[in-house]
Amino acid sequence: MVRQQLTLFVPTGTAPWLEPLRQTVDPVQFALIAAHVTLCREDEIAGLDFSTLRERLSLASPLALTFGVPHRVDGHGLLLPCVDGAPAFQQLRAHVLDSSTIRTSDAHITLAHPRNPRAPGNVDERVHALPVPLTVTFPSVALIEQHDGRPWEMRESVVLAGQR
Repeated sequence: MVRQQLTLFVPTGTAPWLEPLRQTVDPVQFALIAAHVTLCREDEIAGLDFSTLRERLSLASPLALTFGVPHRVDGHGLLLPCVDGAPAFQQLRAHVLDSSTIRTSDAHITLAHPRNPRAPGNVDERVHALPVPLTVTFPSVALIEQHDGRPWEMRESVVLAGQR
């Protein structure tokens, strides 16, 4: 099974504590994909060729999102929710998908995915010590692909430098 998504990767060095924390609270998720925000899921981009998506993305500007206090989902999952920038995130999704009738998608960074086993390091004390809020500017969008549950691979990246 092959999955493709459009993803906003957290730039290296933006939050030096982020990847070590992800590795501690969910080594399975850490091994599959770097810290990111999913922009468009596979069902949303199915049937769209990447040259069309690339053209739309080239007209978009970098996106700044601020993430707040992490919260638990489904027991041991951990998300950093977007607390500022959500309208711009939705506008970018609508622009990329060329539609004003898209479903709402909540921007977040997954620290621990609830489908993975709970890691010994996934404890509340570690999570409560996080330096939030965290503001991240995403300068590019990546087309990523996953084959049969293996780690995600970047297929292409488009720099967001245009004016919408």
